[in-house]
Amino acid sequence: MMDHPLILLLLLPAVGAFILALLPSGRPGLIRNTAIGVAAVTLAYAVSLTQQIDFSNPAIQLATSMVWNPKLGTSFSLGVDGLAFPMVLLTTVLVLMALLASHMITHHVKGYYLLMLLLEAATMGVFMAQDWGLFYVFWELVLIPLFFLIDRWGGKNRQTAALNFVLYTMGGSIFMLLALLVLFDATPAHSFTFAAIAEGARQLSTTEQILIFSGLLIGFGVKMPLFPLHGWLPLAHVEAPSPVSILLSGILLKMGSYGLLRTIDILPAAAQAMQGLLFTLGVIGLLYGGLLAWRQSDMKKMIAYSSVSHMGVVLIGISTLNVIGMTGAVYQMVAHGLVAGATFMLIGLLYERTHTRDINDYGSLIRVTPRFAFLIILAFVGGVGLPSTAGFVAELHVLIGGFEAWGWSIVLLSLGVLITATYSIRTVKQLYTGPMRLDMQQVEDMRPLEMVAAGSLIIGTLLLGFYPAPLLTMMDTSVQQLISHFVLPIVAPISGGAMP
Repeated sequence: MMDHPLILLLLLPAVGAFILALLPSGRPGLIRNTAIGVAAVTLAYAVSLTQQIDFSNPAIQLATSMVWNPKLGTSFSLGVDGLAFPMVLLTTVLVLMALLASHMITHHVKGYYLLMLLLEAATMGVFMAQDWGLFYVFWELVLIPLFFLIDRWGGKNRQTAALNFVLYTMGGSIFMLLALLVLFDATPAHSFTFAAIAEGARQLSTTEQILIFSGLLIGFGVKMPLFPLHGWLPLAHVEAPSPVSILLSGILLKMGSYGLLRTIDILPAAAQAMQGLLFTLGVIGLLYGGLLAWRQSDMKKMIAYSSVSHMGVVLIGISTLNVIGMTGAVYQMVAHGLVAGATFMLIGLLYERTHTRDINDYGSLIRVTPRFAFLIILAFVGGVGLPSTAGFVAELHVLIGGFEAWGWSIVLLSLGVLITATYSIRTVKQLYTGPMRLDMQQVEDMRPLEMVAAGSLIIGTLLLGFYPAPLLTMMDTSVQQLISHFVLPIVAPISGGAMP
């Protein structure tokens, strides 16, 4: 059992955290290098598993199951498909890059790296779980390391930010737990496995499905975050250390959208009935997040609100309930994880050198920090979703799928892209043009290891823009399977490259 591929993948960071606990606290360099080594091995092993998965088969791959409590119907069931495995790969990539960018952590070093590895294990557990009881356990476990990472290593308002984050998420989790218990009660097999719950949900009326779907939407909407459940996000991002912000935006938000995809899979009637609400919430998030980002002078707040906007694109794609739109939503989840991770990393590294996040304090930095300039400009280009970036492929799919579902209303997506372009260009202009400020003339440019970490995420964004076929192939069959619940035309996704 312990040598099963997914269990081994889950244990790698957990065992790594245990090893860190045994290392002497007075050796921060050894602790850091060990954590980075564990994260690198975890990434390499996750990548190697792609050879064992048949992505043309919509069935759950590498499945394993062990009954925990037969009376409660819980089991330790793991498995992946074309929706889950891209999220697992994204998690392993971003954790490694976040650890590479964590050299500014100088106090309680052991605790920091130990919690980061535990966070990686819990997050992968969310994406690999095939039992709703196990899913909920991992979902709540993610809160524990994140709370301490924000509360112990965050900014001056870190305690308020950590408390807000936990209260918002636990509040949403109550609705999610109640919905899951109602589903469990309706399941003849009295099991929490995904398959059994889906079977039980089919016996429910549309009204009952809508009520359960609403509870799950609130639970997942807090993490996504949906308007108006996003209140925790800006404060948490601003106060969290930059490597933690990378994981908050790059991975945590994707847990919410991933959960929503699984909800649609088991409650298709409710999803169809609430399709218009999902589209409306997506558009509000897209425009509201973009406009608030436009108004920010604090760069971390700007990127936080831009994440609300980008997740609005994901929700619009999900609301289409067709293959092209849903493919765009899943692709956007990966694309945003990479570009938001890169942007938070770069802005965090810049803040460590200048001790200010206000764009009005900068000017003409291109002469002093050309490497920063090059990567930050590419990161914002990726955020806008210009051609040759992963965001373009995602937004193109959402645009086409959205037009099929919503007609000309999808033009609002283009308005959201224009708003994103506006604040991105403004930020680049403020950072790298205009008069040179005297207090910014001694800013250190990026170091080689920082270039590797941020550059890898940027390269990933460009690779998925120029050559989207592998990721599209990975998710295509699972998306087709998800959409098969709906009586809608199935159209093959666009896979010929970054341009249509």
